[in-house]
Amino acid sequence: MPTLHDIIAARPHVYRWLRPTALHPYAGLSQITGAQVWVKHENHQPVGAFKVRGGLNYVAGLNATQRQAGLYTASTGNHGQSIAFAARAFGVCATIAMPERANPDKVAAMRGLGAEVVFHGPDFDTAREWMMQEAARRGGLFVGPTDEPLICGVGTYALEIVEDLPDVDAIIVPVGAGSGACGVGIVAKAINPRIQVIGVQSAQAPAMQRSWASGQLTTAEMRTFAEGIATRVPFENTQRIMRQVLDDFLLVDDSDIEHAILLLWQHTHNLAEGAGAAPLAAALQIKERLAGKKVVLVMSGGNLAVDTLRRLLQLHA
Repeated sequence: MPTLHDIIAARPHVYRWLRPTALHPYAGLSQITGAQVWVKHENHQPVGAFKVRGGLNYVAGLNATQRQAGLYTASTGNHGQSIAFAARAFGVCATIAMPERANPDKVAAMRGLGAEVVFHGPDFDTAREWMMQEAARRGGLFVGPTDEPLICGVGTYALEIVEDLPDVDAIIVPVGAGSGACGVGIVAKAINPRIQVIGVQSAQAPAMQRSWASGQLTTAEMRTFAEGIATRVPFENTQRIMRQVLDDFLLVDDSDIEHAILLLWQHTHNLAEGAGAAPLAAALQIKERLAGKKVVLVMSGGNLAVDTLRRLLQLHA
């Protein structure tokens, strides 16, 4: 299990390329939740999502032979952009497998960063399993979405939260593969075990939440529009960590995530993708528990497809 020391050690690799992101309080969100709400704006990263921190820490730790072999990974978008960004920064070739109906804006972003994008299968897990085989066949290095250097890199945003708001009571973080939740939990529990760390996933893609709740790895159907938290196969290493550092793990319906996207736009003037809006949906679901507390919502990303935004506006107009 990565430690606080490992996450602190990742900071030079992250801050060589990035700056800390904003943590802002919002009166409107506080009013509708009954808590004192801050938003951690990882949507302000150069690729629009928190995962870029992990990619930079990962590639910084590779030797020359590993970099020469090239990086291979699979992604619904944000992890792939992270690897593409880091690969370009260090002059490494990156190949990324995506589901056949991937977010076109994220595809364009990865290609714009110089990565080769290939499509395989209907979902992330199918693409990931195929790309693992391809990387082995080509002699390259496969980067999984939960590798420990990634967890340590993304954990740097949790350090920023506790530095900016030392008396935070709760941090709500979306869970896809789980690297962000693990990073937040490791930092929070090492610095102040009283900080509540709450994970959230879509009820239309509950594999990680069900696995955490049952203590056994459990696959589940995946029907969510929120690709950042869309996985049907749980990850053993992040499950092991989350069982030690999460205080709760909630499910929210996609309809509540859609509503939260519009609420965040209204109250923060930021466009959140589905994963980035899930923490607000969770806060509204447990508002009685959070009443009066200082709560940070992690807006993990802002890469919402234009077609999805158009649909939400038509649906909720």
